[in-house]
Amino acid sequence: MNSFSLCILLSLAGAVYCLPVSGDSEQDERFAENYLKKFFDLKEERGPTGRGGISPVTKKLSEMQRFFGLKITGTLTAETLTLMKKPRCGVADVNLGHFSTFGKNLKWQTNSLTYRIENYTPDMSTAEVDESIEKALQVWAKVTPLRFTRIYSGTADIMISFGRQEHGDFYPFDGPDGTLAHAFAPSPGIGGDAHFDDDETFTFRSTAGYVLFMVAAHEFGHSLGLSHSNDPGALMYPVYSYRNPDKYVLPRDDVKGIQSLYGPNPDKDPIQPGPTAPTTPDACDSNLVLDAVTTLRGEMLFFKGSFFWRRDPWQHTLEQTSIQNFWPEAPVDIDAAYESQKSDRIYFFKDDNVWAFRGYDLVPGYPKTFKSFGLPEKVKKIDAALYDVESGKTLLFFGKHYYSYNEAKSSIIGVKKSVYKTFSKVTGKVTAAFQYRDFTYIYSGTSMYEYDLRTKWFFRELKNNYFLPCSNF
Repeated sequence: MNSFSLCILLSLAGAVYCLPVSGDSEQDERFAENYLKKFFDLKEERGPTGRGGISPVTKKLSEMQRFFGLKITGTLTAETLTLMKKPRCGVADVNLGHFSTFGKNLKWQTNSLTYRIENYTPDMSTAEVDESIEKALQVWAKVTPLRFTRIYSGTADIMISFGRQEHGDFYPFDGPDGTLAHAFAPSPGIGGDAHFDDDETFTFRSTAGYVLFMVAAHEFGHSLGLSHSNDPGALMYPVYSYRNPDKYVLPRDDVKGIQSLYGPNPDKDPIQPGPTAPTTPDACDSNLVLDAVTTLRGEMLFFKGSFFWRRDPWQHTLEQTSIQNFWPEAPVDIDAAYESQKSDRIYFFKDDNVWAFRGYDLVPGYPKTFKSFGLPEKVKKIDAALYDVESGKTLLFFGKHYYSYNEAKSSIIGVKKSVYKTFSKVTGKVTAAFQYRDFTYIYSGTSMYEYDLRTKWFFRELKNNYFLPCSNF
């Protein structure tokens, strides 16, 4: 196998498999089979199953589920199929784990690299494409000795182009959505080059399409020698995720990966190092303290930093993703959140502001100061919020007290109350709160307390990741 083929999906001929499926159609089976061929190196095999009676498809489905943190069943579950259909990079995922590289020799032997933009997408202006590409390369230059120079003719180390379907490299694109782009690991010839599917709608900053900066920054990671990471917060995670280009900071997993190849930036100012590279929160962390917990249209949402976990209580599926991938206009590192079933809104609090979303759309007029809730001036921050289904009231926690908010009247009810008098076992600050199946859960640090809010009866104390099973079951 030549060097650059390690970085790109394999086009394999069709094969006949008995795909283990949980109630899906033949079309879904074919789609899943092709996905496993492209991204997990499923090979055509005929005859008896492998060792232990495990079929190649079952093995590859399990491998894919392990990589993405899904429940490992070896069958085509609805959760697995949903993830397969998400827009993503065209590079294979066969190198498993957190940051990974294509091999010790698959790196550039110089820190001075050239790039050339061969053509442009009609979706964006020339200036927007130029800025997006330059900014994407600088993501990597900021943390390494690598320096990039643009040339306008001849062959550059990184040749950048937009194309459709079969575009000259024998790895055709697949039309809108699906595969967004692919790139080749460092090597002579096509190595380092990055190709973008012009059947996609690329944008400068808008979420009505795919932000070119994000797609390009990911692909240039491959151009420099990085493979995919299974850290859902990493830039090198294979599935596309929206981030605000103006505030983007390369996550720590990617920094470790690229510096393992090229070392750190020797020109970095030790006095002003810039924003800290973010890490992805881990549900298995025994010291995890959640920022907020709420529900949204039946799902349970658990927030930490710039990420949140979504849990479907019926299918018992768990997915971790970035807040801004779902709510581009929302803040990160939120203080509190709650869902109002009366108004079908979810509210986010940070500092002295509140954002309201209906589903994933920002409600006109927001963000507002949380004084719009009628809170007194002395309240500077909300630590947690809880919507009580039975009474229709919202509890807004601050310090060791809380207020009750009447949404129908848009006003605070009565005076502040002591958390301890209502929730007798909670002696520290409330850090998150929500209701689930008639129980009220109050979080304080790494602990969670289960109550019946109507009777104020305490049932049990649990770890605060009780609803976030370690390693996703």
